[in-house]
Amino acid sequence: MLAKAILGSCLALWIGCSIALAQDSNMTRALQLMSEVPLIDGHNDLPWQLRKQFNNELNKVDLNTLTTTHTNILKIKEGRLGAQFWSAYVPCETQYKDAVRQTLEQIDVVHRMCQKYPETFMFSTSSQDIMDAFQSNRTASLIGVEGGHSIDSSLGTLRTMYHLGVRYLTLTHSCNTPWADNWLVDTGSEPSQHNGLSSFGKQLIVEMNRLGMLIDLAHVSVEVMNQVLSLSKAPVIFSHSSAYSVCPHKRNVPDDVLRRVNETRGIVMVNFYNDYVTCSETAKLSDVADHFDHIKEVGGAGIVGFGGDYDGVTRLPEGLEDVSKVPNLVAELLRRGWTDEEVKDALGNNLLRVMRDVEKVRENMKEEKPDDIPIPYDEVKNLCRTSFGYPNIGAVHSLSIMALLLSLVPQAFIMLTVY
Repeated sequence: MLAKAILGSCLALWIGCSIALAQDSNMTRALQLMSEVPLIDGHNDLPWQLRKQFNNELNKVDLNTLTTTHTNILKIKEGRLGAQFWSAYVPCETQYKDAVRQTLEQIDVVHRMCQKYPETFMFSTSSQDIMDAFQSNRTASLIGVEGGHSIDSSLGTLRTMYHLGVRYLTLTHSCNTPWADNWLVDTGSEPSQHNGLSSFGKQLIVEMNRLGMLIDLAHVSVEVMNQVLSLSKAPVIFSHSSAYSVCPHKRNVPDDVLRRVNETRGIVMVNFYNDYVTCSETAKLSDVADHFDHIKEVGGAGIVGFGGDYDGVTRLPEGLEDVSKVPNLVAELLRRGWTDEEVKDALGNNLLRVMRDVEKVRENMKEEKPDDIPIPYDEVKNLCRTSFGYPNIGAVHSLSIMALLLSLVPQAFIMLTVY
C-alpha cells in the first residue's frame, strides 16, 4: 500500500511538472514572438481615465506609479505592448454641444503623455512609425477617435483631426449621428435613422479613404458594416469587437461579416470585456481565446488582432485583469496549436498590413481634391448650430424675421387707434 501511495504521489508530481514545463515552454515561446513582432492593441481608454480621474491635469499624475487604472508604464512593459491606439473618446452626451472641443482635449492629452514620457512612448501616425518605435524599445502611440459625433458632421473637422495625428475614426459610439446608425439600432432599443449610412455618411467613407484614415466599424449597426465593406477602397478595422457566434451581443461581429472582412483584407481586434466575451459578468482567459479561435476558423488567421478595451470597461476576464497579462493570452493561443506565423499575424502583422494597404489607397488617391460639400443644413439643424456658410439660409432667417415684424404691424395700428 505504501509503495502504491508513493507511486501515485510521484505520478501526480510528474504530471504536474510536465504541465508546468509545457506552460513555461509556451510562455517562453510567446515572449520570443513578442520580441520579434510588435503587439499592437486596437483600443485603450487610458486618456478617458485621465479625464475622469484628473480632468486631464497630467502634471498631477505619474504613469509609473498610477494604480487606479488597468494601464501604467510598468504594466505596459510587463505586457510587452509594442503599439497602442489610444482612444480619444468623449460621451454621446456631448453631441450637438462641445464634442469637438472635448475630443481635441483628448487628442492633446495623448500628445502630452508622449512628451512627458519620451523614453516609453513614441507618438506615431504610420506603419513605419510603429516599426521604428518597436526597434527603439518604445510603445508606438497612435490616436483613434471613438465616435462620429466627435467631428460634428464636418469633413473639415475630420481633416483637422487627421492633421493632429488621428489615424482611425469609429463611425459611431452608442448613439446615432446625423449620418450613421449605431449598434443599438440592432437591439431594437433605438430606431434606425438612416438605414445604415446617409448620403453624407457615404461621402465621409470616401474622404477617409483619401486621407488614409482607418475606418473603425466597432459600435456600428450591421447595416453600416455591410455598406462600408462595399464602399471602402481600403480595408477596415473593428478596433475592439469580438465574435457574435461565441457571444451573441450586438457589439460583436456576425460570421457573414467576418467572411467579408476576410475578402476585403480587414481585421477584427478582439475585445476582452466580459459582457462581450461570455455575455455575462464573468469570464476567463480561455473564453477570450475561444473568440480568437472562432474568428480564425471563419475568417482566417489573417483577420484577427488584439483590442483589449482596457480602461474602458468595468469587468475583465480572470487572467487578463490588466495590460500586463496579455502574454498569458499569447501563450494560450500557442497551447491551442496556433503556429508561430499565425500568432505573429495576430500580434501585429495583420494590423501593419491593413495600415500599409490604407496608406497605399491614400497614395493612389493623392490627386483627388478634398471633399468640401457640407452635410445638408436640415440634417444637422439644432439650437446649438449656426447656419453660416449655407447659401440662402441667412436670407430665409431674415425673411422670417421680416414676416414676424409685418404680422405685428396691424396689432400695433389697432393699439394706437384705441389709445
